Amino acid sequence: MTSEYFVVRGTVEHGDERGRELGFPTANIALRDQSGSVGDGVWAGWVQRPGGERLPAAISVGRRPTYYGADGYRLLEAHLLDFTGDLYGETLVVWLGSHLREQQKYTSAEDLITALKNDIAAAAQWTASHPAASLPEPGEGELGEVRRVAG
Repeated sequence: MTSEYFVVRGTVEHGDERGRELGFPTANIALRDQSGSVGDGVWAGWVQRPGGERLPAAISVGRRPTYYGADGYRLLEAHLLDFTGDLYGETLVVWLGSHLREQQKYTSAEDLITALKNDIAAAAQWTASHPAASLPEPGEGELGEVRRVAG
């Protein structure tokens, strides 16, 4: 069975640490295409660290409308499930596997936190049934480029 994924390779950068403040730290990767929307939304997927370790993740791609509206910097933010540690400066490979929902603007931090908890639960369920060993090869590409790959 063929599966299709979006894949992004990029180096983790410091952000505004809003995810950490909300209780959901993220690995932030700047996207090359700031005018586009390929891959935007909230996803279940996998993140590969430089040593080859693959970790399940809930991933947001887009402009972070709750805080920045339509004018925000387009960014990939990956919340690695069951992970604690420092990823700054690491070059990660991120597979976006299952589109969970579109990005949306929330009126309160509490509403956003509820949505994030639901996203994480959905990501955990999806990654449990789509093991990392089944991921397609990511190939090469420019850092921060969202590419479509089939497996």
